[in-house]
Amino acid sequence: MKARLGDAVLAEAADEDLVRIEGNWYFPPASIAAGALSESPTPYRCPWKGDAQYFHVVTDGEQHADLAWSYPHPLPTAIERVGSDFSGYVAFDPRVEVSA
Repeated sequence: MKARLGDAVLAEAADEDLVRIEGNWYFPPASIAAGALSESPTPYRCPWKGDAQYFHVVTDGEQHADLAWSYPHPLPTAIERVGSDFSGYVAFDPRVEVSA
């Protein structure tokens, strides 16, 4: 699977390495392209996953606000509910194309 914004590939990983949560594909941290993300100060707390870290997507020197997010330290009950440890995995806003 690949995550793309325009022609830029933001992440690429084998299907079996991704985690699907609530309709979103979460990519492992090692699959994220270098320089594709920069931390955002936007706060968010999911009631069952915990505190999220939002990211701006950076393509061709342009910053696209809050198009990605991660749960660096998801709640233990969230890991149990999902069935795998998705700590640090990154999901993308629907404006980012995720496809095979």
